[in-house]
Amino acid sequence: MIEFWGCMSTSASVARVLRFDSFELDLHAGELRKRGVKLRLQGQPIQVLAILLQSAGNLVTREELRSQLWPADTFVDFDHSLHNSIGRIREALGDSAGIPRYIETLPRRGYRFIAPVEEVQAPPIGRENGNGTAAAVVVAPPPRRRTGLILTLIVCGAIALASWAAWQHSYAKSTVVPIHSIAVLPMQNLSGDAAQEYFADGMTDNLITDLAKIGALRVTSRTSVMRYKGTKKALPDIARELNVDAIVEGSVIRSGQRVRVTAQLLRAPTDQHLWAETYDRDLGDILRLQAEVADAIAQQVRAQLAPMQQSQAHAVNPGAYDAYLRGRLYFVNEFTKADSLKKAQAYFEESIQKDPGFALAYAGLADAYVYLAFAGALPKDQAYRSAKEALAKAIALDDSIGEAHDTLGVLSSEFDWDWDAADREFNRAIALAPSYSCAHEDRVTFLALIGRRAEALAEIKKIDQLDYGFSAAHTESATYYELRDYPDLIEASRRGLLLDPKDWSQHYTLGVGYEGTGKLPEAISEYQKAVELSDGDQNSTAALAYAYAVIGRKAEAEKILHDFERKSKSAKVSPYLMATMFASLGDKDRAFEFLEKAYQERSLGMTEDLKADLRIDNLRSDPRFQALMQRIGLPQ
Repeated sequence: MIEFWGCMSTSASVARVLRFDSFELDLHAGELRKRGVKLRLQGQPIQVLAILLQSAGNLVTREELRSQLWPADTFVDFDHSLHNSIGRIREALGDSAGIPRYIETLPRRGYRFIAPVEEVQAPPIGRENGNGTAAAVVVAPPPRRRTGLILTLIVCGAIALASWAAWQHSYAKSTVVPIHSIAVLPMQNLSGDAAQEYFADGMTDNLITDLAKIGALRVTSRTSVMRYKGTKKALPDIARELNVDAIVEGSVIRSGQRVRVTAQLLRAPTDQHLWAETYDRDLGDILRLQAEVADAIAQQVRAQLAPMQQSQAHAVNPGAYDAYLRGRLYFVNEFTKADSLKKAQAYFEESIQKDPGFALAYAGLADAYVYLAFAGALPKDQAYRSAKEALAKAIALDDSIGEAHDTLGVLSSEFDWDWDAADREFNRAIALAPSYSCAHEDRVTFLALIGRRAEALAEIKKIDQLDYGFSAAHTESATYYELRDYPDLIEASRRGLLLDPKDWSQHYTLGVGYEGTGKLPEAISEYQKAVELSDGDQNSTAALAYAYAVIGRKAEAEKILHDFERKSKSAKVSPYLMATMFASLGDKDRAFEFLEKAYQERSLGMTEDLKADLRIDNLRSDPRFQALMQRIGLPQ
């Protein structure tokens, strides 16, 4: 039995009532009323509320609550019980953890009741004050000694003023949440089944995608946060490394066709708890659940989704969603590997088969087709047609998917050479999902390609704020390559190699940077590393041939050319690369012959190299080259 104390002693015949705003807690009856109407709150929640009210303005620690409500010899999941009690109290009061009016959470310490509280001393039955109303006295914790009525009132008044000042300060602080950037840490898999790890990672990925639609927020990319999976690093340290104001962390429990997601929002530098919620749903409602979590977080940071940014979340077949998550993880983790891309394609196709109305699965399938073409694992024309069909279906089902418009921008640029359409689609993707890092990365290389240098450099700064991983490193290198900014290309490639010393593509771009600054021996060394690590990448091999030719090792360059000619009879060799080798050896006519063939085939990557490739610099003054650039529509 809890003993209740107030500033003024009362007789057993007087019922004590604590009043705040339009609520009253009757301590004798154990009832919470709002404007005289009894609310459904009882048991431990009503006891917790009584303790908090009697210590209004002061911290009540978790240990104090435990000692009063859960004796030491009682077996109970204390954290769960206390969290549940506070949640039920807030629900009854219409309160919010993120913007508290009544109960403020002090992370890992306890709780504080921050609203003013009055103690209403109701007279015994049949007795009233002279004016027929109850007397009101501000409540405070009990003094250690009762030295008289006057001293008691003075103490109570001082405490009341202090409580009021503390409440004003706390409430004023709580109503201002200056959060402009956020990172979603990898969700924990609490299912007890390691095979469900993909599901938790997929939930993380999709929540990041949903939050990326909030224009008022900068949302750190998936590649940046996944390195913290399983880390024990303190949140303030993570926030400082990612340069964010807030962190979202949570867990996923999946059991059959049910899923429980717990998420919480914390102000990262101070580890201050702002909001938490648990969602228990059918797997078929997972898209709505993700949208609901994103919207709840948006409300906590005073951001609202614009109408065009709101996706049409609908019920999805659980099997379709499961297959989509598996396909998505194969794609985002290993998008340069043909085998993984084929697995992603198969999962996306399975997802569509199980739910033909699932727009995200069509968008994922289009990505798989595009990157299979880039990997040389699917004929370009087949990949283009298939990706175009999948994107048309995705956009018809849901035009608000930023990923679909980003991929459409890639198709317009890389396959169609339609620069206006590409510009329009990239802009649309970013308008729909301002923090979608892939769209920014695709757009920056496009801006560099069409000669909008200042915009490209500004976009690089945005990407640096969103993505600290593998993809961003490649994007920076590709952009400086396209801009022929060789000192910055060297620095960007070195930064990329710090992330992965065996990344052959960064060795290749580092070689280009050295070559562009006249360091041919260093360039040759990097090209050789790229060839070795990539197991014979054709572009790196052709670059090595050019460098050999420049320094006079013509025989070695010709040997590579003859090897390419032999391979072209039984395997696909890029006509553009053949053109670069003939240009390196001074055979301009043969070089233009292969350039024309590359143009007719619309060879992938050709347009980027035409603008920036050192290997064909000796062709640029030729009228045939200028005519080719005009047909493609690129500025020289």
